[in-house]
Amino acid sequence: MLVDSVSSTTSTTSTKSTSGSSSSTTATDSYQTFLTLLMKQLEVQDPTSPVDTTTFTTQIVQLSSLEQQMSANDKLDELNSSVTDLASSVASSLGTTGGAVNYYGRTVEAEGSTTPLQDGEAGWEYDLDSAAASVRLTITDSDGNTVYSDVSSSTAAGTHEVTWDGVGTNGKSYGSGTYTLSVAALDASGNAIDTATRFKGTVTSVDSSSGTAVLNVGGVSLSADKVLTVS
Repeated sequence: MLVDSVSSTTSTTSTKSTSGSSSSTTATDSYQTFLTLLMKQLEVQDPTSPVDTTTFTTQIVQLSSLEQQMSANDKLDELNSSVTDLASSVASSLGTTGGAVNYYGRTVEAEGSTTPLQDGEAGWEYDLDSAAASVRLTITDSDGNTVYSDVSSSTAAGTHEVTWDGVGTNGKSYGSGTYTLSVAALDASGNAIDTATRFKGTVTSVDSSSGTAVLNVGGVSLSADKVLTVS
């Protein structure tokens, strides 16, 4: 038996913000100013009364100190950039692998038409772009054999939820496995109406060995980033 009903879906979006910082240019500005003043001092000094050696040595030491500070700032900038990149990489990895473990045992929904029969039920949703004169729903097994086919009474435009109890058109009860829903909708003139299908199922395992989390929904593989809703 197949249950086909109109349903509504709600989608949410999230945004994230990033912030950055730049190192101070104070040391660089001070160095350039100090160097300019020192060169000007050498240029305009009285040859008969040059700058005291001790004073000039102190100025050179100060100039060297500024150079060292600038070099240290550059290295700190490089270190900060490396740490930021590493943190971003780790966060991304955790978000796509470790975080996906939270999907285990949850019911997810994603685009597609193939879903497993779990606990005696298989679930889908399909959208009709416009009202139809007739809608035929066909379910096939993993070998492509038709196990159920019937005309639906739900022909309104919008989202429709389908739940199949595993009983075929011939009254036979089908076991666990993957099944595919096909929707053929026609308008009053016999023209095909565009449809979109989504499947539902419970996540039975999570594989992150490849670096990208892949959910196993009763035999159907699904990338974690393809999940539309979780319940």
